[in-house]
Amino acid sequence: MRPRDLKIPSERHPEKARRPDTPRLKKPSWIRVRAPGGAAYEETRRIMRDNALTTVCEEAACPNAGECWSQGHATMMIMGDICTRGCTFCNIATGRPDALDQFEPGRVAQAVAKLGLNHVVITSVDRDDLGDGGAAHFAQTIRAVRHRSPMTTIEILTPDFIKCGPEALETVVEARPDVFNHNLETVPGLYTRVRPGARYFHSLRLLQRVKELDASIFTKSGLMVGLGEQRHEVLQVMDDMRAAEIDFLTIGQYLQPTPKHHAVARFVTPDEFKAYQVAGQGKGFSMVSATPLTRSSYHAGDDFERLRAARHARMAAQ
Repeated sequence: MRPRDLKIPSERHPEKARRPDTPRLKKPSWIRVRAPGGAAYEETRRIMRDNALTTVCEEAACPNAGECWSQGHATMMIMGDICTRGCTFCNIATGRPDALDQFEPGRVAQAVAKLGLNHVVITSVDRDDLGDGGAAHFAQTIRAVRHRSPMTTIEILTPDFIKCGPEALETVVEARPDVFNHNLETVPGLYTRVRPGARYFHSLRLLQRVKELDASIFTKSGLMVGLGEQRHEVLQVMDDMRAAEIDFLTIGQYLQPTPKHHAVARFVTPDEFKAYQVAGQGKGFSMVSATPLTRSSYHAGDDFERLRAARHARMAAQ
């Protein structure tokens, strides 16, 4: 039997192969980006390949990859390139992952040092096959980066650890990332269609519990819009996030990876994104990034500096 080819859509997403195709809307002018390339882009790519690392930029087909890689920024994706979940919006391959690579945390740390990153974002696939959901691997990666690059701030974007005991989250928090991000992704009414296997209030509680365990860690979460949600539903999610003391909110346009994925219901206009940003700021988030091309790790380093400055200003005013 030949090995699975993740470049073939039906093999990359076997759970979606029998889904009917959905129409793909033409992208408006404000959503188009330049094709990646250039010397700096290629150097970032070389460092990733030399260290045998996976990036969510590539696996999730991020539209900002060209810009970020040209600046030497890449979001590391640990624990393999195959996810145990089959979310209808996501382009990451689905299936049975390989065993964890015990040397991966060291390679991530080496790549961070070679890139000279002031801020790094580390994410992962869902690993429901592991007893701790990969929490110990996250902690080991954080410690390895901290040891090799002590001045680099670390942002993690984690799974929901829904099948794990409370000690899984505690393990990650004890490693002291600077930012703990977990995306709610969409409004509660769309969860069964968009994020099967996840639970809205579990994800919300996960972020709230991070603050209870260590209030010094910034918490962050993101939403996609254009999936069929209504404005009042997005505003309610903002209220839920603030009740959970989430510091930083990102909102971006959902883009359909293939005809087998969830359809784009509509393209949200830049003016609507601006209105979401104003609403979020009014609800008390320390930072809100809401643009069509906003993604969880887009401009994450610059946003972290603004987030930290906002905290210092608030503390000085007290």
